[in-house]
Amino acid sequence: MSQNGPLGHIAIIGGGTAGWMAAAALARVLGRHGPAITLVESEEIGTIGVGEATIPPIQAFNAMLGINEDDFLRATQGTFKLGIDFIDWLRPGHRYFHPFGDHGVDFGPVPFDGLWHKLRPRGLAEPLEAYSICAAAAAAGRFARPTQGDNTPLSRISYAFHFDAALYAQLLRTHAEAAGVTRREGRVTAVDLRPDGFIEAVTLSCGTRVTADFFIDCSGFRGLLIADALGAGFQDWGHWLPNDRAVAVPCASGGSFTPYTRSTARAAGWQWRIPLRNRIGNGYVYASAHLSDEGAMATLMANLDGAALAEPRLLRFRTGRRDAFWVKNCVALGLAAGFLEPLESTSIHLIQAGIARLLEMFPTRAFEPADIRRYNRLMAAEFDSVRDFVILHFHATERADTPYWTHVRTMDVPETLAERLRIYRATGRVFREADDLFTKTSWLAVMQGQGLTAKGYDPLADGMPETEAQARLERIAAVTAASVQRLPSHGEFIRTRVDAGFQPWGESL
Repeated sequence: MSQNGPLGHIAIIGGGTAGWMAAAALARVLGRHGPAITLVESEEIGTIGVGEATIPPIQAFNAMLGINEDDFLRATQGTFKLGIDFIDWLRPGHRYFHPFGDHGVDFGPVPFDGLWHKLRPRGLAEPLEAYSICAAAAAAGRFARPTQGDNTPLSRISYAFHFDAALYAQLLRTHAEAAGVTRREGRVTAVDLRPDGFIEAVTLSCGTRVTADFFIDCSGFRGLLIADALGAGFQDWGHWLPNDRAVAVPCASGGSFTPYTRSTARAAGWQWRIPLRNRIGNGYVYASAHLSDEGAMATLMANLDGAALAEPRLLRFRTGRRDAFWVKNCVALGLAAGFLEPLESTSIHLIQAGIARLLEMFPTRAFEPADIRRYNRLMAAEFDSVRDFVILHFHATERADTPYWTHVRTMDVPETLAERLRIYRATGRVFREADDLFTKTSWLAVMQGQGLTAKGYDPLADGMPETEAQARLERIAAVTAASVQRLPSHGEFIRTRVDAGFQPWGESL
């Protein structure tokens, strides 16, 4: 086969969510006439499997695979997610909501957030969440998919999911194998390199040798291929994100389930609460420099909704990313590429982003260096942007009640984040860079929720008379509040529109 010709064989090393997402996506897009795809995984090696909350782009990924949303929810014990409820982050007793979707609507060149910043200090505007259909619906415990063909807040509902990550991997495996992917059981014991430094094959514990033109490393934190074999370095972000451990445990549900994730700040980190249909996922993410494993476990077990359903699991991790995600004929995905703690549910999205960019720059056997450089540049920017957003939650706080919170509040932050903070404090403006994952809504919600205040407002807000601006914001808040009353409860929607196989709720309006 020509060194410039198409790939003949792709080997994915590692299963779990990352491996089976890659396998299912490649098989779907490349088809049966494309390269053969083999996924190697070992039942001896467990998966992390605690990532049970997502963000809206996963809808596009599932749709690309041809997975029906209701089937997906039933197969994974899934529920809907409208955003994240943050408790005690600014200070004990304080609460705010980070919604999906938009806050209000812009009026031509006059931005909604500019009007809000202008009016709010004088008591002429409601709290920010009053202008978000997702925040209002979450507060009421209600949900529906967006309506079609109208211009009401109901058409702008944006959502993601909570689900069992292990069940999702099983669903993806079913789709991948049906599309022609071959699974091979075995633990990798050796990685063989060609004279030019490219990977030639991996050897399994049973003695089998798997050769391929292209390898995808989904081997987890170790980075068996990308790091151990190819020497890709790692940027450790522990000085900005000191949490390095988590203890996780499922518990019994109290009955109804909320259409949002809950994140509660604790003395040395934070606790997640993720409602599935059959249980609630819980975990305490913390810094081992400030809290013992026993202390974290005791705090978690004392703050559950119901009886624990398993023994708590202790997880260790490093926050950061690879210096390079694609080296020679290997791309790293998932934990092998990097890890940002699950505060904003970005782990699965970063896998999805890596797959999307790989498909965009899918290689031949020539492995064009320009493609590899571009992939690495874009993925680095993706990780760095998410890093800044996550750091924001810890750094912008009034808390000084423990050494942990004093450290994150007073630490230096990356200049890219510092610049955003300077701009916001001056004018309240929030900018979304071209490839930023998080929208203006997200940055505004967290900056405001974490107590940042703006000295001024966007001058474009002066393009609308103040009385008109006030009337428009009152109208948005009133219509949003009224629209929420038309929605069914989250549980009712799942029972009657997902499990019963009804058509999407919006089509009945």
